[in-house]
Amino acid sequence: MTDDPAASFTRARAAAGVLFFDERGQIMLVDPSYKDYREVPGGYVEHGETPYQAAVREVAEELGIQPEIGRLLVADWAPAEGEGDKILFLFDGGVPARDELDAIRLDAVELVGYQFYDIARIHDLTIDRLARRLVHGHAAHLDGTTRYLENGERI
Repeated sequence: MTDDPAASFTRARAAAGVLFFDERGQIMLVDPSYKDYREVPGGYVEHGETPYQAAVREVAEELGIQPEIGRLLVADWAPAEGEGDKILFLFDGGVPARDELDAIRLDAVELVGYQFYDIARIHDLTIDRLARRLVHGHAAHLDGTTRYLENGERI
């Protein structure tokens, strides 16, 4: 028993990613060298950084570009077995201009490629919990909303 009321508080890790689209509404997925599934550009929020700042930094590090990053599409409370509680933010990267796409230089340590995919194929391309988040992010981009999720499901 402790007298510290904060002892029972979660210590959730935060991560932020960016959802980019092409002119046909397909979404960008990257191929990490250290995972066996596709992801969106992004990563963990560092000390002293906001989720938005982390998203901007991760895109610059992973893709070598600094496009305008837009509004929040999704906030997902997503605890993971063995990893603990997480809050995952997904921001709208919009449709990058041709010159931005041409300027992409992948971080050779982290990424081996990227491609745009139809959202209808997403469950075949990545893990289920991320696929659910991306489906909601795609819908939020189209309908102008921000969605709160728990484990990738709308509440």
